[in-house]
Amino acid sequence: MYHSKVVTSNQNGVHEQLQRVVLRHINSDYRKPYQAHNLRAFELLQLRLAQSNYDALMMDSCCGTAMSSITLAQNNPGALIVGIDQSYHRLNKQGVENDTPENCLLLRANCEDIWRLCIENHIYFDKHFILYPNPWPKMVHLQRRWHGHSVFPYLDRLAKNHTLKSNWKIYLEEFAIAWELLTQNRFKVDAIDIGEPLTLFEKKYSQSNQTIYQLVVS
Repeated sequence: MYHSKVVTSNQNGVHEQLQRVVLRHINSDYRKPYQAHNLRAFELLQLRLAQSNYDALMMDSCCGTAMSSITLAQNNPGALIVGIDQSYHRLNKQGVENDTPENCLLLRANCEDIWRLCIENHIYFDKHFILYPNPWPKMVHLQRRWHGHSVFPYLDRLAKNHTLKSNWKIYLEEFAIAWELLTQNRFKVDAIDIGEPLTLFEKKYSQSNQTIYQLVVS
């Protein structure tokens, strides 16, 4: 039985600066130069897409040790699942390579560069998953959360729908508000029951009897 710690924060509700930060990013351009290793990773994606046809494209951002990417690939054999994580160590954990199906491509890269490169090259995903992102719960770290990041305004051009899960409800509530500011579409955060865990975090939180929340936006 896991006994995972709950998220603790000096922030008790939606960040008071959220709207200001999100609107500033919506009304400005994100022009950070692409890093070389991200460009190389994107070339691998382009090559895979040129070699094969798929019924659907799905992206699994911040996939960690790729449990979720591998499971999504097994459950969607006609789709290409693109798992992205910035950590070479996590993606090369023992057993990951042997367990990875043919329809799963794992890229060691930063999400913000891959997202922009996909959009600029007209690669559009049917589904996008951000499962248990680092919550950065300290109030001062708002802009390290994806909805507070400069790249956030790109997301609505990346995929038809986006599924997020977290054990910190405030994170998803903030994302929902930011998404409404970006798209004028409103969605709500739901508590969900977990059957077969999709990620190691999901397994850990579920076995610790923590409430798990989900947000699906489009």
